[in-house]
Amino acid sequence: MSEKIKELLNENDMFAKYNNIRLTVVRKGYAEAEMVINKNHINAAGIVQGGAIFTLADLAFGAASNSYGTLALSVNSTISFIKPAKKGKLKAIAKEVSKSKRISLYQIEVKNAQDETVALMQGVAYSKGTPIE
Repeated sequence: MSEKIKELLNENDMFAKYNNIRLTVVRKGYAEAEMVINKNHINAAGIVQGGAIFTLADLAFGAASNSYGTLALSVNSTISFIKPAKKGKLKAIAKEVSKSKRISLYQIEVKNAQDETVALMQGVAYSKGTPIE
């Protein structure tokens, strides 16, 4: 199921696709996504736009929370930007912290190519109980 979720999101999440963001790993309660920084990710301050970093983290969060094969949607997400990014590749790692029948909590860390933390995100997902086909 995890591989199916990865393929489904990589092909059908058009916003992530448009922003050059791809899932690389998905397994139960865990996901990794990557984004190669290009000129379209840079804001007026010369660093990666916060929205691009959030989108990267959000895709990893979405994959991890849907990795069990049941539709889960974000009900709350917060992000803290730790260090600016300017070039190279960013990687988001989403890990499940807790899970119940309907509510789950995830911690997502965004790192640069030097393995430095760029941002930390926390996401809460609600499981609709609907199987993903």
